[in-house]
Amino acid sequence: MSVLTSLTDVDLSPIPGKEYFNFEREWREEFIYFAMTDRFQDSANRIATTIAGRSIGVAAGGDFYGGTIRGVTNNLAYIAGLGCTAIWLSPVLEANSYHGYDINNYLDIDPHFGTKQDLVDLVQAAHNFVKGDQPWPIRIIMDVVINHSGDNWGYPGNFSYNYSGGQQFPFGAWRRNDRPIPVELRNPDYYHRCGQIGNYEALPEYQLGDIASLKDYENDDNPIGSTVINALIMVFCYWIREADVDGFRVDAVKHMGALACSRFCSNVREYAYALGKRGFFLYGEVAEASDDLYNSYLGPNTSVQVGNDTVFIGLDSVLDFRLAEGIYQDPNNAPLPTILKAQNGPQGLFNRLELQLNRALNRGESGRYLVTFVDNHDSFWQPTGRFANGATDDQVIAAIGFILCALGTPCIYYGTEQGFSGSGGDPQMREAMFDKANNSSLLNTGCRIYQEIAKIAAVMRAEEPLRFGRMYYRQIGNGTDFGLPYGSQYTLAFSRLLYTREVLVAYNVSGASRSDSILADSTIHSAGKTLEYLYGGIGSVVVQAAPSGACYMTLPLRPYQFVILG
Repeated sequence: MSVLTSLTDVDLSPIPGKEYFNFEREWREEFIYFAMTDRFQDSANRIATTIAGRSIGVAAGGDFYGGTIRGVTNNLAYIAGLGCTAIWLSPVLEANSYHGYDINNYLDIDPHFGTKQDLVDLVQAAHNFVKGDQPWPIRIIMDVVINHSGDNWGYPGNFSYNYSGGQQFPFGAWRRNDRPIPVELRNPDYYHRCGQIGNYEALPEYQLGDIASLKDYENDDNPIGSTVINALIMVFCYWIREADVDGFRVDAVKHMGALACSRFCSNVREYAYALGKRGFFLYGEVAEASDDLYNSYLGPNTSVQVGNDTVFIGLDSVLDFRLAEGIYQDPNNAPLPTILKAQNGPQGLFNRLELQLNRALNRGESGRYLVTFVDNHDSFWQPTGRFANGATDDQVIAAIGFILCALGTPCIYYGTEQGFSGSGGDPQMREAMFDKANNSSLLNTGCRIYQEIAKIAAVMRAEEPLRFGRMYYRQIGNGTDFGLPYGSQYTLAFSRLLYTREVLVAYNVSGASRSDSILADSTIHSAGKTLEYLYGGIGSVVVQAAPSGACYMTLPLRPYQFVILG
């Protein structure tokens, strides 16, 4: 097999005789599993426990630990068993660090993770996966980095340079004489060379500066910027051609210019269509809790003004940091994790849902535009660590249950299903799921958290309202008087409505038993009708009529109990 080093070596014509994967399931129906390649599993045949309790992940430090692409392929049954239907794979191209976000070779897989054939094999195995005796196709999403390269060169004297009013600094020297690849990227003019970002909220600083030691590409609206973004389009289209991946999670979108992002998304989408791949999914990391910012990025038909030009950025979706991170020190716009742990009241959830009405034709269609999560691999936005840090098993189950049943495409961070609770810096929240010292694996299908999440995911998969329906938070009360909940002792309830069906989701956020009355849709229900427990309970609940004529049901809930009725 020839080694590619130049864009002139890249062939983007369809592989002869290959039928590229195409699937009709909408992306808002998926349940995404975010696996850090180096930390998920290696290729060894390790022994997994089957205990009901949660696990503490293996401290893996800040260097490569040994996870591989083949380790993911060998354990697709574990991911599918959780109910997941898509895998977001952290960057696997050759990079300077275990996390992969500092690429030095765009045309080959990092040898720590395996080979190109390993990626091809993973995608093929995922597309053809069978769960039980039924087809269970799993989509594979590559994590791609187009805003910056790795620390592949240094400034003069190898000193750190800081951003200073957009000043362009001289180029120093390449770290290696054979990187980066493709060779076309070995041009100092292809990088902004403005030094490290100091203020991550200031424009143009956060688009011109370097993220720490990573080197920011010159991707502006000029001939050089066009050349750079076209090179990155070409190398990532190459991976669609070779591996038949189904989507890209685009890193650090906030730090890119709108035009560069637009060109990348538009060309990648067109290339996927040309291969016969429909619905290639492009979602970005806009690591800022701003709905206004999201609205400028979302959907191929969403535009933003750049000078006198209208630019269609072209992302299908973004990661919902607004939900997960909230707005700093604003109790009325608190992060979802703190709301579910009863550390803040729920008003932020109600405010947020109303703001989302501007994003789509109706409340159900809003679900197409956000990838929701409660924790991930980055420490900068979660100072208290993973969600499970300081949370009970029931709270972890309810948190994933919430994002599975609410608007958006739910995404679970690897290890959350085992109760991993790392806190501190990035390495502490990127625990390994295998222990090389004692030949053990933490892929424990007997863990209660894992099993309960799988049950909720199965309900989501079976109930169309939970995938497509409009969403409304429900008032609670005593059977006579009702209002939206507040404080820290309440039942958080919402409905998903699809045509003539309502599915009700309820969670007791408090550590004491409750028995709140919850309003239901009176155009669908009437007194005497029953709703069956789909998850979290047995039997049914009778709908009652309030003096006002409203319909409600009374739900007895244990501390932190999560239920679904329909």
